Amino acid sequence: MPLATPSAELPAARMGEALLRMSGISKRFGAAAVLSDAQFDLRAGEVHVLAGENGAGKSTLMKILGGVITDFDGQIEIGGRRVRPRSPLEAAALGVSIIHQELSLIGPMSVADNISLARHPTRAGFVETRRQEAQARDRLARLGVDLDVRRPVEEYPIAIRQLIEIAKALSGDAKIIVMDEPTSALNSQEAATLFRLIGTLKEAGCGIVYISHKMEEIESLANRITVLRDGRYIGTADAADLPIPKLIEWMVGREMAERTPRTPPPRASTPRLEVAGLSFRARTGTNRVGVQDVTLQAYPGEIVGLGGLEGSGASELLLGLFGAVGHPVAGQVRLDGRPVAICSPRQAIAAGVSLLTNDRKETGLVLPLSITANISLASLPEISRGGWVSSSHERRIAADSARSLRIHARSLDLPVAALSGGNQQKVALAKWIQTRPRLMLLDEPTRGVDIGAKREIYTLINEWTRDGVSILLITSEMSELLELSDRIYVMHRGQIAAELERKEASAEAVLSAAMGGASPASETSTS
Repeated sequence: MPLATPSAELPAARMGEALLRMSGISKRFGAAAVLSDAQFDLRAGEVHVLAGENGAGKSTLMKILGGVITDFDGQIEIGGRRVRPRSPLEAAALGVSIIHQELSLIGPMSVADNISLARHPTRAGFVETRRQEAQARDRLARLGVDLDVRRPVEEYPIAIRQLIEIAKALSGDAKIIVMDEPTSALNSQEAATLFRLIGTLKEAGCGIVYISHKMEEIESLANRITVLRDGRYIGTADAADLPIPKLIEWMVGREMAERTPRTPPPRASTPRLEVAGLSFRARTGTNRVGVQDVTLQAYPGEIVGLGGLEGSGASELLLGLFGAVGHPVAGQVRLDGRPVAICSPRQAIAAGVSLLTNDRKETGLVLPLSITANISLASLPEISRGGWVSSSHERRIAADSARSLRIHARSLDLPVAALSGGNQQKVALAKWIQTRPRLMLLDEPTRGVDIGAKREIYTLINEWTRDGVSILLITSEMSELLELSDRIYVMHRGQIAAELERKEASAEAVLSAAMGGASPASETSTS
């Protein structure tokens, strides 16, 4: 069968008709096989979930479909015709659009330029700027977003950039739309808007390939589910025939034990962290709120959750406590009863404070460096003598971390960019564990992490707190926030809107306070 060219006109698909068929797909990186005889198909008007643990081969399979990876074995059929995309542009011409887990936006370029990239409206060879900006605003409006499309993308927070990435992917006439962890940085309202748009796309006859580690999303969205494990095809089933326990068993190859409920530790007499009347200005050039008159405490061994909608100021608070925004405008911070003035990350690390940021690609890891180098990055003074790094010591701590955190890599000398998202997240965590912190600031610690790795991270967090480490936790997953937190402070427009004890906390109470409403529980909670 001859290969279809990108310019070939593909026939319009009817509901339920096959849009895509991938068969016998195999791919090796050196000696490592990342895909072995994998298969996948997609029909018009459906959401087909592609599931599997981190490293199962999901993203690699979609990169092959999207023309990012061109050296592979196997066949691809789109609209009944054999194709072999040799670039993302060719894939787009064949009706394929991919929202990658790791954002592909160009930071210094404007929002409008990013959304229209390679598809700029032109006249006489010049970009029609006003038309391009109008198109960008219209595409963002479909996602419920209203922003200045002339500003550089890098000035917006990660959640807004995620929505810009989605708008960019939907700006063409794609019939096959791949969404790889599209809600990883979105709050519940933004995710709900995306889900409504998915419904509209299904009605228009598009096929959606959906990759997510959030079980509640899979339950609510999937029509069919295909599972990969260790690069191999495990099976495909209608969502109704694959309940979550069975799905997890397919993904990990075994039954998963239920997580043991967390028991809050006895409260110590002295807080590990005391924040009183703390205020930080918003970062220059952003639309973020500052932190205003925040007062909170965290005790040794306690997990304190920070709830709130995107832009509430929770991430800014963690950055401020880590010294990443300079001097506070007002207020005081105490660690173990002693006043501290942390105005730089170096000072924070020296004081026993670590920060896992919510964007491992930009601020959490140095992707071209090796796994070993990333793990040791924050603790170089401890493994150096006379300004020279002890390679043997560095390799030893990297090996120990990889073993304890179950980082899956064929070599610790690989660049961290070669790892799956979940394994990258573990490397970012390992980097901070090496500093032996007494206070850990965790911003989305399980973002883009599969169900098995999530439970491993939950276990690690509980182990750290048993050793007396205090944790401030931000997570966009409500179930995670409620299950892990011993107490929850809810933020709204840079201020603490409510404090909820574990027994009082509920999704309704958190969301009410996050949106500026009164929380009944906050009236009875103690400081």
